[in-house]
Amino acid sequence: MASGILARSNGKNAYYQVAWSALRTADRWEIAKTVPAVGGVYEIYWMDERKHLRMLTIASARFGGLRSEIRRFTDPELVDDPKTAAVLEERDIYFRYAETDSAAAMADVVWFFRKTYFPENPGVSHSGKYERIFVSESAPDKIRWVD
Repeated sequence: MASGILARSNGKNAYYQVAWSALRTADRWEIAKTVPAVGGVYEIYWMDERKHLRMLTIASARFGGLRSEIRRFTDPELVDDPKTAAVLEERDIYFRYAETDSAAAMADVVWFFRKTYFPENPGVSHSGKYERIFVSESAPDKIRWVD
């Protein structure tokens, strides 16, 4: 299954289908070898002591592409936040992504997931093109947050 974001709209509503890549270990060589240098949305996770995945971030990558943004965000030497750098150094880190060349789709999908995960403060804005945004997702490893 190829990863990516498909979009449909119906007037004031947007419907996105996010097909995530497989979850992978955030190793610089794995990132360089497998992640495309195109735009898209990505999620970064860390593994806790109970072997549960914990989300570190969800974001979009436009200009540098997914490869450079995932590489930058998973390297403790390149991250500005000391707390994040400590997690990156001490824990196993994983990532997944979905490609798209649409800045509006990236904004809407990141907003939707952040609004779902952090309803009190998503920290980002949607594209403003639609009144309602709906997202469904699929992943080869069955890690999904919405249906």
